[in-house]
Amino acid sequence: MILTDFYKGKRVLVTGHTGFKGSWMCRVLINAGAEVTGYALEAPAEPSLFELSGIKGCIRHEVGDIRDLERLKKVFEDAKPEIVIHMAAQPIVRESYKDPVLTYETNVMGTVNILECIRHCASVKSFVNVTTDKVYLNREWHWGYRENEELNGFDPYSNSKSCSELVTSSYKNSFFDGKDVAITTCRAGNVIGGGDFANDRIIPDCIRAVRDGKEIVVRNPSSTRPYQHVLEPVCAYLMIAKRQYENPDLAGSYNVGPEDADCLTTGDLVDLFCDKWNKNGVPDVRASWKCESDGGPHEANFLKLDCSLIRAVFGWKPAWHIDKAMEKIVEWSRVYFEGKDISGVMDKQISDYFHDSGLDTEDKSN
Repeated sequence: MILTDFYKGKRVLVTGHTGFKGSWMCRVLINAGAEVTGYALEAPAEPSLFELSGIKGCIRHEVGDIRDLERLKKVFEDAKPEIVIHMAAQPIVRESYKDPVLTYETNVMGTVNILECIRHCASVKSFVNVTTDKVYLNREWHWGYRENEELNGFDPYSNSKSCSELVTSSYKNSFFDGKDVAITTCRAGNVIGGGDFANDRIIPDCIRAVRDGKEIVVRNPSSTRPYQHVLEPVCAYLMIAKRQYENPDLAGSYNVGPEDADCLTTGDLVDLFCDKWNKNGVPDVRASWKCESDGGPHEANFLKLDCSLIRAVFGWKPAWHIDKAMEKIVEWSRVYFEGKDISGVMDKQISDYFHDSGLDTEDKSN
């Protein structure tokens, strides 16, 4: 178990640890024996995966805003992290239209603050800034965007993440050239998995609808996105952080996305959810959907990533296709609906993922 062996005893700081993806990240690190410090606002959703999974009692839990530079500096000074994974963000496109100032302050100046802390923290050797596939200028191409494509997200959320990429590049060139700190940005596709309770995301909308005995409402069933289970990017970030810690020349910018076959329309994704739920979900709770546009703001129709670079450099590839990912979502959600052991099902799925990806037997990044 080379990946988990590496993280045993490592001091890792995770921003945004109370969110959906951050909670899964912390659970993987806890299982690996890392010394985890989390820095974030209180859990952004109710219910909260962070609270349900019992993570708070297993890590150093720091409540704070990444816009608060002085508070952040103090946490860095106390934790002395060796590895930093930055996931704190205002992540919802529709919220960015409602409050663009907050979105830019959080996603741009928050990144500046993290990099300032790293600049003055001698213990940090590896930094991964998690952005999004939406950083690219979307021309609605039917082929994937590569890491050297133009960055210019359309909406305030996407554009703020483009700015976060540029800030990271500028700091890297201006302050870290020749220093022993490896810095990478990761641009992940649409992430799905058990425990996502956010608003304006399709899988949480599906879960809420079946919980309430309602039809799932789909705003744009023809939009195509690269969907992947949350453990795919989480383990990719950890793999990159490890490899660049050992060899800083591997630092760069990497797309993290699924196989081409897992770029689905929203309608097809919801069809798959309904099929899996009606077979393996809570008995007598049926899932169905309808199309109902609400006249909301601009949403891209087609977005796809080219992930050949991460494959070439690290030998990484997805382990779970969309069919398996949806099975895991239904499995997690049934445990949640039935009031059973959330941390147990997360640990089981992490173990299953490590087995299926080969991470329990070999270093897949070779």
